[in-house]
Amino acid sequence: MRWYAAPMEGVTDHIWREAHHRYFPGADRYYMPFFSPTADHVLTPRVRRELDPENNAGVPAVPQALTRSAPDFLWAAGELAAMGYPEISLNLGCPSGTVTAKGKGAGMLADPEALDRFLGAVFERAPLPVSVKTRLGVADEGEFGRLLEIFNRYPIAELTVHARVLRDQYGGRARREAFARALPGSRAPVCYNGDLFSAGDCRALEAEFPALPAAMLGRGLIADPALLRKAQGGPGADRETLRAYLGELGEAYARAFGGASAAMARMKGLWSFQFRLFEDDGTYEKRLRRARTPEELASAAAAVLRDLPLRRDAARP
Repeated sequence: MRWYAAPMEGVTDHIWREAHHRYFPGADRYYMPFFSPTADHVLTPRVRRELDPENNAGVPAVPQALTRSAPDFLWAAGELAAMGYPEISLNLGCPSGTVTAKGKGAGMLADPEALDRFLGAVFERAPLPVSVKTRLGVADEGEFGRLLEIFNRYPIAELTVHARVLRDQYGGRARREAFARALPGSRAPVCYNGDLFSAGDCRALEAEFPALPAAMLGRGLIADPALLRKAQGGPGADRETLRAYLGELGEAYARAFGGASAAMARMKGLWSFQFRLFEDDGTYEKRLRRARTPEELASAAAAVLRDLPLRRDAARP
């Protein structure tokens, strides 16, 4: 089975991808947080930095676009093809209200006919292979039958299915049974996404779906950066490697953001996941969250890495 790292805005940028790939190899692909091509067909400096092949050198990164406009998607695909990327991913899975209110992301699943027209225009002229990430539907998993009929009309390179509906957001259990019912009907290779938080979860998925080509991990991989290595029979994260990995990320973000103070929010966001890998009664996490200076943050992080026992598996959210 191939293992992919899911995108997460504000966490899995090119700095994180490079560090993770070097310290904790095991991901066959890293899907980038989506960018939204607009009608002016100009990439912002931030998006261009993320897409710059030099910033992703040696990392198997796949760009992901979010739009409801076929011309804008095709323009973005052309830009990525010129940069040398072999694939573009279409985001039909984002459940954010600010996205779906505009009919984008998982909001596109609410209008199957419009989605069909969009995909028809995209696949008629796409300059490189297109993979798709979707959910099972908007309000009910039964909607996926109709959606799959549409997906099967097109040469989708790979169909990643987050086993939830839009209404679920990221809560509750992934709808594994609905995924199992839908899996045999897909003409495209399928990648599973949803509730993979431990090596045991990954092994159970492989046992349940031995023919499944790929699986994608999100929150579980950020909390336990060695999760993919563990899923493939390798060791977990040790204290010294975590110290080097997190220290390097802090230094890289300080350089990128113009100083350690500017990088604090990004590192606190990463630590909000990382704490699940440590035995803590909340005392250490509270101290880190309340840090107001880079020195306080560094001291709080050092205390975590020095004092707290590592869990065998990161705690579930």
